[in-house]
Amino acid sequence: MATLAATTSSEWAVRGFDVRVDRPVVVGVLNVTPDSFSDGGSYADTDEALARAEEMVRDGADLIDVGGESTRPGALAVHATEEWGRVGPVVEGLALRNIPVSIDTMKADVARRAIDSGAVVLNDVSGLRHDPVLADVAARAGAGLILMHMRGTPRTMQSDLAYDDLVGQVRDGLRQSLEVALGRGCSPEQIVLDPGIGFGKSAAGNLELIAGVGRLLELGRPVLVGPSRKSFIGEILNVPVEERLEGTIAACLSALERGARLFRVHDVRQVRRAVDLAWAIRNSGT
Repeated sequence: MATLAATTSSEWAVRGFDVRVDRPVVVGVLNVTPDSFSDGGSYADTDEALARAEEMVRDGADLIDVGGESTRPGALAVHATEEWGRVGPVVEGLALRNIPVSIDTMKADVARRAIDSGAVVLNDVSGLRHDPVLADVAARAGAGLILMHMRGTPRTMQSDLAYDDLVGQVRDGLRQSLEVALGRGCSPEQIVLDPGIGFGKSAAGNLELIAGVGRLLELGRPVLVGPSRKSFIGEILNVPVEERLEGTIAACLSALERGARLFRVHDVRQVRRAVDLAWAIRNSGT
């Protein structure tokens, strides 16, 4: 797991402890939804979800990101009560096991309950556009805050994929989200930025985003990428969801070389090994 130490410029402030981001950080995906694009329904049972989380930690995950509302293209919104009913027991169980927990939610009410139950990171795919009060929750708790770029909602995001300058517009959107968070009391050290690969971008656009990670670093915060099993990999390689591991690894390594430091993935063991070896080569001095 990531080294926990006192806060420095190479660390991400995460509610009571700090995750180093001067090396690759792997975030394990745990969807407890019936309809997520890759693993929907696989971990709806709390015991199965907790077992999967423990497996990902053994495989090298630094953080487990728990989601109770599908954000696949075309997905319908879920009421906060239903969302919490799905994720609450899992968040509580992981916190009792001293496993760092991120809650993937756009709703301040769900975020607040997750924080009260032991979550240390809030992951908002709307970048505070859906419910800016979520930033207040992060600020009061000192929780880590992942802000993602998405144009529209999961239901509508694939309806308009045209950008004049994709990387520049994503960077500007993330800057706006960052400014909202800071204006509501968050510190810069709490925040990680996510360009939203697969969220309202074409296959070519997703490649452009990965290639343009360096421009996103101009905002001064660590960058997380989440290419795991996404449809752009399937479109480019002509492979189904269950055969997208190699593409996921390639995307992560390309983003790592360009400055990304956090990787949100389903296949933790394989990605952990790949990014660690790439990091060792990068720092070998040869």
